[in-house]
Amino acid sequence: MINRRRAALAAAAVATLALTTACGSSGTQSAPGTTSADNVQPAGQGTNAYGSSGGSGDNGYGGQAGGTEAGGKAPKAAPAAGKLKLNQDAKIGTIVTDAKGMTLYRFDKDTPDPAKSNCNGSCATTWPPVPANGANAPAGIDKSKLGSVTRADGVKQLTIGGWPAYRYIKDTQAGDTKGQGVGGTWNALAPDGKKAGTQEPSDVSVFNHPDLGGILVDGKGRTLYRFNKDSAWPMKFGCNDACLDTWKPAKPADRSKLKGIAPKLISTVTRPDGTRQLAVDCWPVYWFTGDEQPGDINGQGKMGLWFAVSKEGKKVTTTPEG
Repeated sequence: MINRRRAALAAAAVATLALTTACGSSGTQSAPGTTSADNVQPAGQGTNAYGSSGGSGDNGYGGQAGGTEAGGKAPKAAPAAGKLKLNQDAKIGTIVTDAKGMTLYRFDKDTPDPAKSNCNGSCATTWPPVPANGANAPAGIDKSKLGSVTRADGVKQLTIGGWPAYRYIKDTQAGDTKGQGVGGTWNALAPDGKKAGTQEPSDVSVFNHPDLGGILVDGKGRTLYRFNKDSAWPMKFGCNDACLDTWKPAKPADRSKLKGIAPKLISTVTRPDGTRQLAVDCWPVYWFTGDEQPGDINGQGKMGLWFAVSKEGKKVTTTPEG
């Protein structure tokens, strides 16, 4: 009898111990051979506020979930943008980059007026905000378009046309545009702060230059110039031989691929050596080897003979100081 009573008491103790072990603060029972830590759901799982599942490690912003770097350290401060650049992308047109050529982006869920960033936490890890300090405008961006907004974390972020500017962590080299169109809410920044890529690239288009106004550029975004020693009628070419080392004849354009200029102003002329050249309002036009990026007008007013061309086909005689 005593042995039976001892056996019953031992069985009751084991049952109590098992019940206690099975109940934890989470109220979830672990499978045999595991601990409660094995059942912790990874950060980012489930559906986030932007309707994207994070189960694969993508947080809905196009990058990895989590608001901190590996090891629990806070994200490193983003490098300064320096003097911004303009780059002509074959697919999305003229875009803004930092001094190292890394594409800058805007987020549709932000606002430009008043400027406000709505990309925080893990979003700001995937899309690092560009600091406002140290950012300068190139020739092709109106200085008044650059500004700043103070983020929730106190950091001053660069704005272009009122829109907060970001980089994308999956862009690894100059010229990358892997962030374009991510989530349907991210776009590369155009020089005026608008979305790049909203229109098809053109053979000839109008660039709104902050100093010269609307001027013509070729398919690579290069400023087009005309030469006073040429003539439209009778046709005369004053730039030949060594001149052509510096001033390159623009290639003919497809009239179906124009933006902002009347097709009737566009024609093709044949040079003395037999090559074909773009003409605007019957004047041969050129690009200048001294221009390094879209928006550059280093050839404007050279020797008092070279001038950019307006969307009406007329020469632009304004010459900015410096």
